[in-house]
Amino acid sequence: MSGTDDVAHLEEDLPLQDLPLDAWHRAKGARMVGFAGYHMPIQYEGIMAEHAWVREQAGLFDVSHMGQLSFSGEGVDSALEQLLPSDIQGLKPFRQRYSMLLDEEGGILDDLMVSRLGDGAFDGADIYMVVNGATKYDDIGWMIEHLPDEVVMNHMDEQALLALQGPQAGDALASLIPETADLLFMQSGLFTWRGVPLWISRSGYTGEDGFEISVPGEDAKLLADALCALPQVKPIGLGARDSLRLEAGLPLYGHDLTPAVSTIAADLGFAIQKRRREEGGFIGHARVMKELADGPGARRVGLRIEGRLPAREGAKIYAGSVEVGAVTSGGFAPTVGAPIAMAWVSTPHSAIDTALEIEVRGKRIAAAVAPMPFVPHRYRRKA
Repeated sequence: MSGTDDVAHLEEDLPLQDLPLDAWHRAKGARMVGFAGYHMPIQYEGIMAEHAWVREQAGLFDVSHMGQLSFSGEGVDSALEQLLPSDIQGLKPFRQRYSMLLDEEGGILDDLMVSRLGDGAFDGADIYMVVNGATKYDDIGWMIEHLPDEVVMNHMDEQALLALQGPQAGDALASLIPETADLLFMQSGLFTWRGVPLWISRSGYTGEDGFEISVPGEDAKLLADALCALPQVKPIGLGARDSLRLEAGLPLYGHDLTPAVSTIAADLGFAIQKRRREEGGFIGHARVMKELADGPGARRVGLRIEGRLPAREGAKIYAGSVEVGAVTSGGFAPTVGAPIAMAWVSTPHSAIDTALEIEVRGKRIAAAVAPMPFVPHRYRRKA
């Protein structure tokens, strides 16, 4: 999804649904493709230009295909801690954490964001969760199967989700909702704008400062129009979202993360707090502990690639004559000015600066394991 030559693999055979802003995107000149069961905008002006705009100004992304879920009921924290490896009991109101759903073998079923609600948001529910669009119905089924009857889960399919990302995102949103200026990275809150309730978190998927805004679908156009009327805000498509997140070293579920992948190998162990590692009690705990003790057989790494030819998903990686891994995401990185990739490689070949080769179009191109992120994160944290 890093360039227009990747559009074909987004197309799906199933009937596609429309986002609440479908007509809005088309009126803005968006090129629409099928992704995660929806018609989605992949670009407006062009991926390179949109990518650069987000790095310099602020871009508005429509991510309403994502699954928004709320949870309430007796024992909701302990129930979710059986499904998620993260500390839910210690999650304070208006805070959120990155987490995952794991299967019995410790494989990643999805990665997600989980928040503690407050101020009566979403009819007084306790927990808010955002899951990936392509997996949301499988996630819902998995959780229905494993949650006790006392816990009520609500799929909030009437809500849209917008992401405002970029170094000017804070000023842009504060010009409409001044109170959002006080939010720091991974904080959230309930705000009202023109009588519309908005649940806003300071987070995102680009490595830049920014926000994710849950808004009633019927009010999404009003908010999108108001934001894009600001001089520093433009609508941005899926193509730039992918190249931005790749530069930021953020994995994409279904590509860099799959059920075959473990949390520790994926370098996501930060999502499992000390108490959860010690106490366990979550699905997949045995594999997590084994890999913490013994190390995984392969790791998720970044790759810098020599020359101008990008390596795409599935390209094989070699150390000499031995195949040691495969590319999971790749493309030209506009900010870096060179092709980069994310890959899985065997642990003995995963150290920074390890020289490797990637097979692209029948020939080998030189690459080296590189630290991620490729572009520094610019989240707004405490001074």
